[in-house]
Order: sequence, then structure tokens, then C-alpha cells
Amino acid sequence: MSVARTRAVALLGVDGALVEIEADMGAGLPAFVIIGLPDTSLGEARDRVRSAATNSGCALPARKLTVNLSPASLPKQGSSFDLGIAIAALAAAELVPAESVEGVVHLGELGLDGRLRPVDGVLPAVLGARRAGAATVMVPTDNADEAALVPGIRVVAVPSLREAAIWHGAGLEPEPVVAITRSRTEPAVPAELDLADVIGNVDAVEALVVAAAGGHHLLMVGPPGAGKSMLAARLPGLLPDLDADSALEVASIRSLAGVAVTGDLDRRPPFEAPHHTCSAAALVGGGSGVIRPGAASRATRGVLFLDEAPEFRQTVLDCLRQPLESGETVVHRSRAVARFPARFQLVAAANPCPCGQYGSRDSDCSCSPHQRRRYLSKLSGPLVDRIDLQLRVARISSSQFRASADVVPTTTRQARERVDRARGRAARRLEGTPWRSSGEVPGTWLRDPANRLAVADSQPVDRALETGALTMRGYDRVLRVAWTLADLDDEPAPVRRHVVRALSMRQSL
Repeated sequence: MSVARTRAVALLGVDGALVEIEADMGAGLPAFVIIGLPDTSLGEARDRVRSAATNSGCALPARKLTVNLSPASLPKQGSSFDLGIAIAALAAAELVPAESVEGVVHLGELGLDGRLRPVDGVLPAVLGARRAGAATVMVPTDNADEAALVPGIRVVAVPSLREAAIWHGAGLEPEPVVAITRSRTEPAVPAELDLADVIGNVDAVEALVVAAAGGHHLLMVGPPGAGKSMLAARLPGLLPDLDADSALEVASIRSLAGVAVTGDLDRRPPFEAPHHTCSAAALVGGGSGVIRPGAASRATRGVLFLDEAPEFRQTVLDCLRQPLESGETVVHRSRAVARFPARFQLVAAANPCPCGQYGSRDSDCSCSPHQRRRYLSKLSGPLVDRIDLQLRVARISSSQFRASADVVPTTTRQARERVDRARGRAARRLEGTPWRSSGEVPGTWLRDPANRLAVADSQPVDRALETGALTMRGYDRVLRVAWTLADLDDEPAPVRRHVVRALSMRQSL
């Protein structure tokens, strides 16, 4: 009997770190000890592994078995270590060759009958294993399609511990087994939402196109029935398809969130619309046990829509300040720090007051000025300052409704063609940089001599900064929108009219 080693993956957010599993079969009273900072579910693996090995026809000897998870300082969570622990224990008992198990990364949860159950987070775990230099990973059969999305690594799918031992060279006869699979429902195909369904509100439709073309955040304020939610639901249709890296990032987040990932990457941007009663952990990620991604991370490379934004708790809304700047959420725990990507487009919709009728032409507002100020003040100044486009949306009148019948509406297809052209111009301009759209460029790029606007063109936004109407952050965001407007107009750089229009789209409230 000797020490055997194999490997597994510990996840912190979307980052996977290789963990070495050492198993020592020593002298002493029969015992099974797991050390190396395991959590409760991982500590229970000793009972699952013993029963699974016995029922698979490769029972462990009645000896003292010590399993060490290294590095010991790294927190380990969940049941995905079961397969690695079992294989290392079988190698320590000389039931499988130690040389074979040492070079393979093992992921999977064991059932008491020895079958392997699928686990969450296989995609980011395999990505982490590949980055660490692993060449082969063994996963449950039901996770095979998900693991195969990662190029450059060999995936071995097995339905049971017995099959895993046979693959490693154990002298066992194969036995037929029904692999455990998760119940899957066919994903609901979202209805085609066309921008042509929006009647009137020409300024709001154009603001939506600008937001899609530059990746800008959008705030819409208006009475109920003005079409705010209708507009927000049509923004994902204007966004271009995700590239391979972005689609893999989105799929990794879904895998961590417990959503089954199939063999085909979804190239459409995600859309998340959490309810206003959600907690901070539900919005930006967290949890008391396993750290899960929140709605902000699930909306990565897509749209995060906050309907009735003032109804959210202010402390919850303010959690979005850092993700809006950095593009990631960071969840701190006493033993670990988990990071999730959160590069989303924020779309917030709000009524102008608690009753919703303030500023409406056909209804009277029953709210006092203090109530109106208190209601909208839930959207804190620092949060609103991070939103590029701030738009007032009004209900259309009957005359506008009749007049719109004679106007050919803008369809989603037409608007998306404009967005694609504008994004193409931005991509060519930003080639060789880590940024993809005008909404991502930092202030240093905007103020670089090669990109700085002429004094005559930037005068309106310069004056707004000098008078205190804009912060320095707001100044940069106006210039980003101006670059997007220039891209939509097929202009090489913004001119004064683009700056004036960008400034008006920020100060329309």
C-alpha cells in the first residue's frame, strides 16, 4: 500500500483551481478521514465513496484511509470531488494503477450504488483544468456535452465508478448500467419581439438603437403605459450575436447557476429581469454556502432590466455601482474571494412618482413634492451618474396614435443592421485594444491626443463640466455616446452636433 494521487477542480466564482487529491492507505483501525479544508457536503464523501466502491465490486480494504486535498488553504465545496477521492482511494489500495489516475482530472458526484451523478459548474471547471495544463478530464455521462465545449482537452465520460476503474485498468468485467441524467425540459423559445410593435416614441426608439450600438446603460422615466418595459424587452433583439469566447463565458455562468448546458453554445445575448423584491445576493451573487452568481452575472454580455427600479431597496441597487464600473462582481467571504463577470447593459425603468401620474397630460398626480423627491431619490446620485442615457418617456395621445398609422415603423431587422454597422466601425477603430464598443473605452482613450475632439466640438460638454452640471464621469460618458452617434452616422469622429445630442440624451430628465 502506498500514497496515490489524482486531481480535481475547486471553483471560486468562475475561476477553477486544480486540487491534488492524495490518498494514503495505512495501518491502524478502519477509518476514513478527509483533510484539507472540506465543507460539510465534501466531508460526507467518505460515506458515499465507501458504499459506492462496495456496490461497484471494488470494495476498499478495512484499513485506515487518509485523504488530503491540497492546497489545504483553498476552500473546497460540493460533491464534485467524490469521483477523484474514490479513484485515489482505489489506487492507494492497488486496485487500479496509480500511474493512470495521476494524470487525469476527475469530476463527479457518487451515488450509493456507484453510479455518477451530474454536477453543476463542469464547464468552468474544465476551463480551469485546461488553463492549468491538464490534458484529460473524466466526467459523468450527463456532463459530457458540456465538458466537450472546451477545446484542447480530452473528455472521458463514464456512467459509474466501476466503468471509471475499468478505464484506468482495473481487472473488472463491465456491467450494463443506466447513466443518471438530469430531467430536462425543452427551453421555451422566446417570442419574436419586433421594434415595429412600438407605436410613436420615436426618441425612445432611437435611444434604444444608440444604447445597442455602443453598449450604453439606459434609464427611462415615465408614467405607466408609456412603453418602458416594451422597449426594454426589445433591446436584446438589437444586439449582435455573441462571439465564441463570450458565448463560452455566458455558458459558464449558466452552468454555475445550475442551468443545464447542452452541446450547442447559445449565441444570443441573455436577458435578466429580477423582481424588485430580490436581495443583494440574488442581484450580484453570494449565498451562505456555495457562492452562486446573481442576476447581474447571468446578464453578462446581455441586458439586465430593472423594472420599477425605485421599488428595489436602495442598498440592493447601490450594489450595482462597482459592477457598472469594473465589469465584474466580487463576493468576499472569510476564507475566499469569488469573482464573477458582470459586463452587462443596465436598463432601468421608473415611474416619476409613487402614483405614476406626475407629468402626465391626461391624469392628475396625487403625490406631494416631498413624496416625488423621496421616490426617485432611491436611485442614488452615484448610480444614476453611471447611466449614459437618461430618457423621459411619455404616453402617446390619440392624435399621435392616428398619425403613426401613416408612418412606416422601424423594424428590429432594420435597427439591428444599423447597430451592426456602427459596432463594426467601433471594432475597426478599437482594433488592438481590449475594448469592443464605444461604451467600454476609458477616459484615457477619450483624452488621448489622437482621439481628443476639437475645442469647438467639445465646447458644450466642457461648459457643462465647468458649471457643475456634469461630473468627470458624466463628461466621459457623454463623449462615449457622441462616438456612438458618429458611428451610427458613418462619421470618422464626433462633431459638435453629436456632442450636443449626446448631452441632451443624458440631461433630458
